[in-house]
Amino acid sequence: MTAASTPRETRWGAKLNTVDYMRDAVFFDGPTVRSQTTRFWLLLLLASAIASAGVIANSTATVIGAMIVAPLMRPIQGTMLATVLGDHRNLTRSITMMVAGAGAAVGVGFVMGLMLVQPIVAETNDQVAGRVSPGLIDLLAALATGLVGSVALLRSDISDTLPGVAIAISLVPPLCVVGLTLESGAYGQAFGALLLFVTNVAAILATGSVTMAVYGFAKVRIEMAEDKEAERRRRARAYLTTMVMLLVVAVPLTYSTVKTLEDRSRMGQITSYVENVTAGTRWTIVSITPREEDRLHVIVKGEPPLPDMAAVYADMEANGLDIDKISIELIPSYTYDSEHLEAPETVG
Repeated sequence: MTAASTPRETRWGAKLNTVDYMRDAVFFDGPTVRSQTTRFWLLLLLASAIASAGVIANSTATVIGAMIVAPLMRPIQGTMLATVLGDHRNLTRSITMMVAGAGAAVGVGFVMGLMLVQPIVAETNDQVAGRVSPGLIDLLAALATGLVGSVALLRSDISDTLPGVAIAISLVPPLCVVGLTLESGAYGQAFGALLLFVTNVAAILATGSVTMAVYGFAKVRIEMAEDKEAERRRRARAYLTTMVMLLVVAVPLTYSTVKTLEDRSRMGQITSYVENVTAGTRWTIVSITPREEDRLHVIVKGEPPLPDMAAVYADMEANGLDIDKISIELIPSYTYDSEHLEAPETVG
């Protein structure tokens, strides 16, 4: 039995789990592999159905319930641990389970989308909107959450935090959103949700590898290897691959963040122009929604007569906004009560 196979104490006084404990926690291996695999697929399909239903119903509580049930964290952490330990068989098995599980979750979302008449897209669903435009802040959150998950796997005194990590790290819900938006024909939104999932996976792998190295578990395989120099080079390549994954993910996240900031700036300008024209009237902005191809759709609601939209567009064009990508929808609204039943003013 190696030193890493027995519990040991760090210089901070924390008890670390054994390698055997961690292998049992994240690998699909051993005499009970069949029951482990059956449990994984049962929970994954149920979690995917729950998450899809939660997204469709726009229910945050239901989506959180799916996060607790979802077992995708296991093969992702299994990929990380197998990489650190140099266990090629379990690395292949973990990656296969992770990819197949992700595909199954997307499939469940797509099938449930087929049962609906209305499309499930960001413009009409907050659960979708929150998962199709990831930015750098999502990467930072994923790195922090992945770090907590890795430390919880390592340290026996905080292992009970894993359910909280399952809630914080978004795995199955984005995949279900991918399926739902694909079925709805919103391919750009599907890509955004998939990017969020890949971001979280890359964060778990990166933080897990670094955490294992900090706690000294990365040395176990090197100490056991006959050719220690070759093992160090292989380990360096594995770490380099993980870092490249993070950089690749960071590029579209940076673009998404910049685009979001630009959209918010445009929204602020549009709000100012519309409010200037509608000041003193009963017209107010209800919403400004980003659409495909950088378009913004503005909904303004109120009572006739109509505000001067020509003046709004003139102000926007004079200040450099692309008015061809801005549409404004005016919705007449009438309010009645028992004391005021006079006919509303009409136009034309």
